[in-house]
Amino acid sequence: MAASVCHAQSRDVVCRAGVGYFEAEFHTGVKVHVGASRIGELEARVCEAGLSWGDQNLVVSDAASDLDIDAFGVDLGLGAPVVGVQVRKSKTDCCMEYRIYSLREPPVLLHSITGGEYFSAADTDLDGRVEIWTNDAGSVDGFENFHLRDLDFAPPVVLRFERGKLLDASSEFRPYFDEKIADARAKLNPQDLRDFKSSDGKLASVPNVPAERLLRLRSVKVKVLEIVWSYLYSGREQEALHSLAEMWPEVDLDRIRGALLNARSLGIRSQLDGVSTPVPRGREARAKIFDGTTVVSATPGITPKGAKTQTEIISPRAILMERLPPATPAEEELSQSESLLKLVIDSAGKVRSAEIMGGDQRIDEGLIRSTSNWKFIPAYSAGEPVASQIYLGVSLRR
Repeated sequence: MAASVCHAQSRDVVCRAGVGYFEAEFHTGVKVHVGASRIGELEARVCEAGLSWGDQNLVVSDAASDLDIDAFGVDLGLGAPVVGVQVRKSKTDCCMEYRIYSLREPPVLLHSITGGEYFSAADTDLDGRVEIWTNDAGSVDGFENFHLRDLDFAPPVVLRFERGKLLDASSEFRPYFDEKIADARAKLNPQDLRDFKSSDGKLASVPNVPAERLLRLRSVKVKVLEIVWSYLYSGREQEALHSLAEMWPEVDLDRIRGALLNARSLGIRSQLDGVSTPVPRGREARAKIFDGTTVVSATPGITPKGAKTQTEIISPRAILMERLPPATPAEEELSQSESLLKLVIDSAGKVRSAEIMGGDQRIDEGLIRSTSNWKFIPAYSAGEPVASQIYLGVSLRR
């Protein structure tokens, strides 16, 4: 399996501003198409997406700034194989809409989720259950007069469908949130934190304060908010409120507490059916990783005559593979050579691990980092999407 790789932009998508193309057909006969939108005989600088089957068509979007296939032929827990399409209508919009369509005839819209900067379906811990990773960007864009560009990150959210219901599974991934908290705390300057605690908290108008100091206070405020909502969104409200009381100006504590809880209630949380129940410790399942690096074939003298042989899986197929621009001359040189990767791809088509094969090959760190954003149609076994291990030859073609 070989693929061409192009240089990445921020948040890789299949089609942006009329540039990019993807088309695939599922075994049910339903086709998915993403590409530049046509107005008359000309291609516009917008993207379109649609589903087709037989002589019928279903328009997903006919004029979007960004269109992306996040998942194709994946089981999200909705009782049918689906395609997950991300749509940003305008480049000025903060957020995507995640539209989930069935891939059975006739395809229908099963669910949509709004308010996240991005959506990424993945079997994160390889337990056979697929989560949808996003953030609650829509609820905090403009919060306390901060735009998304002022934040290191919007509140992360992890979702999962169970029996057709959309549940919040964020509390099952607390180590991820803890890393966010530790990183934000490490960036806090103790003196700047004391100065912020002595302020009014709003920082809307601070007379006679130098611009540089005000900038530091706003930076501290952002870090405190990020710490608090990392606790809050991972199901630890008491720890969130304790951290808020520890670091926020007391005179403004009641106001900001109410503002944070209100923003969360109006965001993605308002679209959910409940909270997931974690699997008890010691009863966690592990998904089987099918080996796509070998081919099952007949062995003379061993395989019975007439026995049918076949590959264990239908191999994954790439949806989108982009690499980070080389950061050094050495990386530029490495990027021009061909690399053989050993990938573990989960049942949602996301890369869980990547390794460059060949003992004499230098490690292309930029390529390895890029694999975390690659998207595949997952491997199939007996008609079901499965996790797999494959070899993939990769070369950069201009």
